Amino acid sequence: MSDLAAAADLDVRLEEHRRELTGYCYRMLGSAFEAEDAVQDTLVRAWRSIDKFEGRSSLRSWLYRIATNVCLDMLTAGNKRARPMDLTAATPVANAQLNSRPEVTWLEPVPDGRVLPTIEDPAEAALARESVRLAFVAALQHLPPKQRAVLILREVLAWKAAEVAELLDTTVASVNSALQRARSTLADSDPKQTDAADPLDEEQQKLLDRYVAAFEGYDMAALTALLHEDATLSMPPYDLWLRGHDDIVGWMLGVGEVCRGSRLVPTVANGTPAFAHYHPDPEGGFTPWALMVIETTEGKVSGITSFLDTSRWFPLFHLPARLDEEGEPVPAR
Repeated sequence: MSDLAAAADLDVRLEEHRRELTGYCYRMLGSAFEAEDAVQDTLVRAWRSIDKFEGRSSLRSWLYRIATNVCLDMLTAGNKRARPMDLTAATPVANAQLNSRPEVTWLEPVPDGRVLPTIEDPAEAALARESVRLAFVAALQHLPPKQRAVLILREVLAWKAAEVAELLDTTVASVNSALQRARSTLADSDPKQTDAADPLDEEQQKLLDRYVAAFEGYDMAALTALLHEDATLSMPPYDLWLRGHDDIVGWMLGVGEVCRGSRLVPTVANGTPAFAHYHPDPEGGFTPWALMVIETTEGKVSGITSFLDTSRWFPLFHLPARLDEEGEPVPAR
């Protein structure tokens, strides 16, 4: 094989692992953009040092070793991604104020197609989606970086303890100890379980249809009926968050009144349903307002996270930059 053909073959072999590595790095870092940077760094390092790959492990295992080291290096700065509810207590709607924090604070959403490889087994596919939910990834951020890596490799990716020990240059006993501590910390964080939603069953689709109708029609009575009594609403980059359908509706009838007349376009994020939220434009049509990630539990909406930095999220999710007066996407010029 010529050098050129060998290089092309290596490119193909490395690229085959991009999506699963991005999923791994996203769980480690809590940031879609940092995960992509980490994977690109991983593949560049692998390309440059391929002559040192002796084949004692699979190419996949070697890439995970490199990706883990890249992520651990990125995490030495101590930045820990979070949701608003991880930083402050819920605010009564009467005292609600919008205080923003830097974007490096926030756990970021991610498109399913960037981090979830195609898995035919329904149970394994459900586990993969569960492992990128906002609540679960936020809980992972409470773990020290190496414990985080151990838990993801063992519990999410189903690596054997001996394989993880080899990757981390440690012992099986150390891996098992780290996993036990990580499980304990995760249990204390208690990431809320949500309904499986891929594909949506008939009742889940009806719930989302009713949600869209209530939100677009600004029917607060109908919306209240769809929300869990202790549902949450948060709006990164603001640290404000609200708990309970009364406070959520109170917000939407106060400061949130600007959302009246909005349109919602369905998408998916973090293994759960999501919507591109567009506001009416005084000059006609609709303009981006938020990426709204929805969590459902026991047939009701239990969490709404509206990520407001649409200049980051809409391109990442390949969402239209504008809707016309009928709510249809305006073709890009």
